Amino acid sequence: MKIGIVGASGYAGGELLRLLSHHEKFEITYISAGSNAGEQITSIHPHLLNFASRIFEKTTIELINNCDLVFLALPHGESASLITGISDVVKVVDLGADFRLADGTSWEKYYGGSHAGQFVYGLPEINSNSAKISSSTRVANPGCYATAIILGSAPAIASEMIDTTDLVVVAASGTTGAGRSAKINLIGSEVMNNLVSYKFGGVHQHTPEIEENLTLLSGNPVKLSFTPILAPMPRGILATITSKLKGSPTSEEVHKVYSKYFADSPFVSIMPIGSMPQTAATLGTNKVLMQVAVDSHTNRLVVSVALDNLGKGAAGQAIQNANLMSGFPQDLGLDQLGVK
Repeated sequence: MKIGIVGASGYAGGELLRLLSHHEKFEITYISAGSNAGEQITSIHPHLLNFASRIFEKTTIELINNCDLVFLALPHGESASLITGISDVVKVVDLGADFRLADGTSWEKYYGGSHAGQFVYGLPEINSNSAKISSSTRVANPGCYATAIILGSAPAIASEMIDTTDLVVVAASGTTGAGRSAKINLIGSEVMNNLVSYKFGGVHQHTPEIEENLTLLSGNPVKLSFTPILAPMPRGILATITSKLKGSPTSEEVHKVYSKYFADSPFVSIMPIGSMPQTAATLGTNKVLMQVAVDSHTNRLVVSVALDNLGKGAAGQAIQNANLMSGFPQDLGLDQLGVK
């Protein structure tokens, strides 16, 4: 299949190039990068030496429509301006937020501007999404925080063991989650040896995405209090999710529930009791590592989730979705182990 990557100069675009370069069914025929058009790919991604002879091309609808499948790795709001020109026969995986939300009011509140509509939500592990993705030509790749929080909450919500109106999350992410644009608060001198919360007070844009998808799973309203933290590392997410339990299960019982829920998921691993997820163990992979426990003092469930925000949180998950859309095994080309 002929594959295009639009927005390939960004962090997610670079990770798509790295992961796809050895995919046995996908041939990268089109690589575009807006303002970087005409530049050598290795001038932006010096580690991608197998692309040393290639340059970023201009972004045009004509070249996109020469592809069988295209990944849109663009800033929020830009995919919507392209999508009407893309042929219906070209499969699209959008890594931006433009088509993730069903609720236009939520889009206007958290992102601003006009709501472009909704694609099939590309989180295969929940809500029978795998089958929906497989039959779709348009898929919205989830946000990185959303992936961690939805997966970490789904088994508890599906088994009706928690109060869905009392979901509290604190999660730290590496700096690549903020994109490649130069920002003073993201330069090394500001980030190193420092932790800081941002989008404080329940205003992070992934909030409605998480609530919508967990509400579909629950059948009841889900309310989330979410505090993100900028961590002094390039990539990775560590999320701590807590919720009020309805009954009094033990940690071992909850561990069995989570293990059963993800038993057929090739990318989600519930760790042995006593082991804890580490972001470094997911680096460069599409893996999600998870641990659960019951805080008997407050009767709350506590879930720890680690993933690579550029892997399962972006490019890896996008390829997982593209595999499903193309009729391939979902783990094709995604067998990398962590590099810790």
